[in-house]
Amino acid sequence: MTIVEERPVIDAGTLVGVELRETIAADVRARYDHITAELACRGVGQLLAFLAAGAVSEQPLSPSPLVDDFWHAFILRTKAYADFCHDTFGKFVHHQPGFLDREEHGGGKGLRARTVDAIQAAGYTVDPEFWPELDIADCSQCHANCHNSPKHADASATSAG
Repeated sequence: MTIVEERPVIDAGTLVGVELRETIAADVRARYDHITAELACRGVGQLLAFLAAGAVSEQPLSPSPLVDDFWHAFILRTKAYADFCHDTFGKFVHHQPGFLDREEHGGGKGLRARTVDAIQAAGYTVDPEFWPELDIADCSQCHANCHNSPKHADASATSAG
């Protein structure tokens, strides 16, 4: 008989204190008026889950466009971001945008699928609404050429994604 012990899924939002979590959420909301307080709170959690998974991953990971917006907001709080990285990971987690070799890393969608897998493997909650291009959510929060984005080629042909 095999006993499978499931470990509880961790809300990565708890990796920072309430005040910092609210500050990052408020910074994102100040820039993007369509983001609700509830979505912003969840977004901070997804950002922190991404950072935690990336800090231990041997392969490159990539945030979704929406998670990247939260990362930018956190990075602008330079001291808080540097302290968080040092205290939580023992190192600074750099934001290095760029294009990785598609053959080697699978392109953006492949990287983000790997990221979601890494977040789950690290024991953190994955909120599907923050990873829309992976077809694990039905959302319209961003306009990053998702399946129901106004920028998507099929958006004019259909009324909903």
